[in-house]
Parts: sequence; C-alpha cells; structure tokens
Amino acid sequence: MPDAEGHPDRAEMDLGAVLAALADPLRRSVVRELAAAPEGTARTCSSFALPVSKATVTHHFRVLREAGLVRQVNRGNSRMATLRRADLEHRFPGLLTLLATETNTEAPTGPAGA
Repeated sequence: MPDAEGHPDRAEMDLGAVLAALADPLRRSVVRELAAAPEGTARTCSSFALPVSKATVTHHFRVLREAGLVRQVNRGNSRMATLRRADLEHRFPGLLTLLATETNTEAPTGPAGA
C-alpha cells in the first residue's frame, strides 16, 4: 500500500505503471535528468523548466511519484524530487541504464510561456 504521500513500496512498484509513466516524453526527460545527476540529487519540480503549465507539471510529478520513479519531500513551499535509483535497479534491473542511453528524438513541446 502506498504511503501517505502516494509512494509505493518497492515490492508494489508495477512495471505497467512505470512504463505508462515513462511513455510521456516530458516525464521520461525528468527521469533521465535525475539519472544523470549524482545519486541522491533532489530538485524542485520547477527546476526542470518543463514547457507546460504549473498544474500540468504537478500532474506529471504525481504520475512519476505514484509509479514509484521519484520520491517527493515537502521543503517549505516547494517539493523536492529524488530518483528512487536503488528501488528501480532492484525491481527493474537495467531500466535506468536504458533510459540514460536513449537519444532524445522527441523534443518536449508545450504552450509557449506556460
């Protein structure tokens, strides 16, 4: 059962949910950026500069969190996201390596100025 913030336990991480979350190119780019950063790196949602509205950014991070890809922690008036690297490697060995080597052929798009 997910915790109070919606993070599933390692054993509850479902391949279908992870793949569905990664099907979106913006969410995949967030995971790639976190995977490329040093382990334990925590970033705010806004630091990814996704070309979508704030509400849509919130939605994307909720999907990532509920799939088990990221852990989010409240830090005052923002939320910090950290890649669940060890959990992902344990449940889905090689997935992060595959994502890291993917060439970004789909440029993220969205409404201008959002």
